[in-house]
Amino acid sequence: MRRVPLISTLVATLSLLVGCGLVSSSGTFHDASLPGGERPLDGAKLTVTSKSFTEGVLLGKITATYLAAAGASVTDLTGAPGSASSRQAQLNGDADVLWEYTGTGWVNYHNQTETIADPQELWQRVHDVEKRDYNLEWLAPSNFNDTYAFAASTPTAQRLGVQSLSDVAALPVAERTFCVDDEFFSRSDGFIPMLQKYGIPYNDPNGVPAGNVTRMDAGVVYTATAKDSPCHFGMVYTTDGRVKNLNLLVLDDDKKFFLPYSGTAVVRGPVLDAHPELRQLLGTVSELLTDDLMRELNGRVDIDGEDPADVAYDWLKSANLID
Repeated sequence: MRRVPLISTLVATLSLLVGCGLVSSSGTFHDASLPGGERPLDGAKLTVTSKSFTEGVLLGKITATYLAAAGASVTDLTGAPGSASSRQAQLNGDADVLWEYTGTGWVNYHNQTETIADPQELWQRVHDVEKRDYNLEWLAPSNFNDTYAFAASTPTAQRLGVQSLSDVAALPVAERTFCVDDEFFSRSDGFIPMLQKYGIPYNDPNGVPAGNVTRMDAGVVYTATAKDSPCHFGMVYTTDGRVKNLNLLVLDDDKKFFLPYSGTAVVRGPVLDAHPELRQLLGTVSELLTDDLMRELNGRVDIDGEDPADVAYDWLKSANLID
């Protein structure tokens, strides 16, 4: 969505919000400036969208705040409900910048079933097909990977002597207890194939008997894992704030079963051509984003109840990216 004269903006905005299912998240981004007052995007008009879950909104607020500080006139459409809304807005040309995940691009948008364990290779494959088919530029991936994983409470991991999923596979059968949600249990790239990969097949007396697996709501998995009851090991997302808050240890997927979900800023090709400065600006942000940082930022929203716009602004200031 572009900024045009006021009356047409209101009409166009309302029609786009209804047609695409886009909604603005609570609050907005903060005013800021780059150190030294530089304005490399002076005159640019950009629309930033995001998915509606915490991490997506945070990335959108970071991006909107930073690009506005660089001089752009930014329309904030962060918090689009569901992947399809934000994705479709960008495909339609109604949004210019969106943070995506390489695994999402590979599996959800291009229906690929091949597991590519190397994050850089997966990014390149997604980058090439997106540029060719949609003229979307997937910029260099960040240093965080919001993928599936298994975790244990730190005391449990220490007691059992486990740091990886291969360590779990080496435990006695009785100790191989898991908590998972129904969606992950039934995925073709989920729980049962993972057990097969690690040589402990499901519903096998020498692998993982059905009685060793408890299926529950995804949110409850974290607390059950932290309590070490009814399971030692729970399915988590690697950048979820509860991992840090509940002192969980994420186990190494040493056989590289899970597909990488590297966070990546995606920009429409014509927009990047018009404003090549976006590559460096967004690259500066991307290089600083790690699993530990995203856990911290997500936790400030989900656990401490802070507004994503405030968290984004505070982090940009602490990283000396804005004044």
